[in-house]
Amino acid sequence: QVQLVESGGGLVQAGGSLRLSCAASVHTFSTYTMGWFRQAPGKEREFVGGISKVGDSTYYRNSVKGRFTISRDNAKNTVYLQMNNLKPEDTAVYYCAAKNTSGVITTKYQYWGQGTQVTVSS
Repeated sequence: QVQLVESGGGLVQAGGSLRLSCAASVHTFSTYTMGWFRQAPGKEREFVGGISKVGDSTYYRNSVKGRFTISRDNAKNTVYLQMNNLKPEDTAVYYCAAKNTSGVITTKYQYWGQGTQVTVSS
């Protein structure tokens, strides 16, 4: 069982930055591919991006490429989502997720955090 806890959300003006963190309670964090998802009000959850087990490969949806960066620190059991040049359309609840399979593009994840709200004002 993997428990995930996100933090770092908040209110920011357009053009600003936030860094989300996701701490995992698991002894074998480096055996999990990690991903970030988001869900805006009235919309379906969408995949933001993923990072491989050792952090050597990442994937991002087109709308966040060049603005968002996913990284991980396996020694701290933590994955990060650095979000720069935020736009109002980035407003959503952001979730981190974990899966014990490989592949940073596939989106079938097994474990989920509770989510953290990100609001970008115009």
